Amino acid sequence: MIDDARRRTLELTADLRDERLLGPMLDIVNPPLWEIGHVGFFHDHFVLHGLRGLPGYRWPNAQALYDSAAVPHDTRWALPLPTLEETLAYLATVRDEIVRRLPERAPNNAECYVHRLTVLHEDMHGEAFAYTRQTLGYPAPALSAPAALREAGGFGALAGDTHVPACEHLLGSDDSVPFRFDNEKAPHPVQVAAFSIARAPVTNAEFAAFVEDGGYERPALWSAEGWAWRCARALEEPIYWRRGPAGSWEVRAFDRWAPLAPHQPVCHVSWHEAEAYCRWAGRRLPSEAEWEVAASRVPDADGRRLLPGKRRYPWGDEPDAGAGTRPTSWPANLDGHRLGCVDVAAFPAGDSALDCRQMLGNVWEWTSSTFGPYPGFRAELYQEYSEPWFHEGRRVLRGGAWSTRARLIHNGYRNFFTPDRNDIFSGFRTCAL
Repeated sequence: MIDDARRRTLELTADLRDERLLGPMLDIVNPPLWEIGHVGFFHDHFVLHGLRGLPGYRWPNAQALYDSAAVPHDTRWALPLPTLEETLAYLATVRDEIVRRLPERAPNNAECYVHRLTVLHEDMHGEAFAYTRQTLGYPAPALSAPAALREAGGFGALAGDTHVPACEHLLGSDDSVPFRFDNEKAPHPVQVAAFSIARAPVTNAEFAAFVEDGGYERPALWSAEGWAWRCARALEEPIYWRRGPAGSWEVRAFDRWAPLAPHQPVCHVSWHEAEAYCRWAGRRLPSEAEWEVAASRVPDADGRRLLPGKRRYPWGDEPDAGAGTRPTSWPANLDGHRLGCVDVAAFPAGDSALDCRQMLGNVWEWTSSTFGPYPGFRAELYQEYSEPWFHEGRRVLRGGAWSTRARLIHNGYRNFFTPDRNDIFSGFRTCAL
C-alpha cells in the first residue's frame, strides 16, 4: 500500500516547481514542499522511530520542520526547508527503510495498525494536494488510471426521497472494519426517529435555482454566522461559479472553466451554504446518525422495520459488490481516476439497501452534526488527529468524494471541517422536515 500511496503523492506534486512549491500563504492550504516532507516524516515518526525503535529521524531536524502538532501553520512558509530533490530523497530513504524492516513473519495487529495509519494519512494528504491545486487554480494533476474503469452507468438527475423507519442504530465502527480511526469508536446505540432522505445529493441545477432566486441576497435564509461569512467573502454564488458570455453558468475545475453540468452534485459549498439552501427549499441536513442509517441499514421484506446489523458499504460488506477485488471495480466514484464528479444518477449498483445512491464517493456530504467524541472515546497513537478538534464548531461530513482513496472510506468514516470551508470537495443531500 505504501508504494501506491507514494505514487499518488508524486503524481499530485510532479509538476510543482519554483514558486508553486511554496505558493501563497493561505489558512486553508500548506506549502506543498512542506507537505511532501510532512508525509515522509509521518512514516518516519510512527513506523521507524516509534514502531521499529530507530533513534532520531532520517533527515536532520525533521521533527522541527515537519511535526504538524508543533510547527505553527503560518510559519511553514519561512522554514529552512530542504530542496525538492532532498525532500524526495528523504521520502525514498524512509520508504526503503520501512520495507527493509518488514518482518518475514505475518505482521501482528499492532504492526498492521501503524502501517495502515501511516498509509491512510498519506492518502488524506493526497486529497489535500488535490484541494490545494483547485484552490490555487493549478492544472489538473496527471494521475495514472487503470486501463479499464468500471462503467459508471446512469446519467441525469435522481429525484425523490426514500422513507427510513425508526430504529435503534449502533453508531460507529466495530472491529469488523479493518482499520478504525479513534473518532469512530466506540460503537454505541442511538435512537433514530423515522425520516425521509433524498436519494441523491443536491445537484448543480437545483442549487442554481436557489442562487437565481436570490438565495445569496436574503439574510433570512442564513444563520447570523453564515450571513456574516457570506458578506465577508462577498459571495453571490458558489466560489468557483461564474456567468459565461451567454449568461449561463460556468464552473472552474482546477485551471479550466467549463459549462456547469446540471446533474452533477453541487461541489465546493460550505456548511453555511448548505444550511441556507435547506431553509430556502424547506428541507434540512441529515444528522450523521441518519446519514449512517440510510447508508448502512437493510429493511425487512415489507419495509416497515430495519433488520439488525449494518453494512460496511452501502451495497454490502465487500468493497467490490461482486465485480472484482480492485478499487476500480467499486460501484462508486472514488480514487481520483475520473478527476471530477459524475451525474448523481450514476453508479446504480452502489445503491444502499434503502435506495440511496452515491452515499460513498463523488462529493463529501455535510451533516447537521457537530464533531465530537463518541461515548467511550480514547485518543489513540495519533493523538492530534481527533481530540483537539472536538467541540470546536466543526461539522461532520460523510461518504468521501471523487478524490478520496477507496481504501480509506466506508460507511462509518467521519470527516470534519469548520462550517466555512468551501475549498473541499463537499456537497450535501437533504431530508424532509
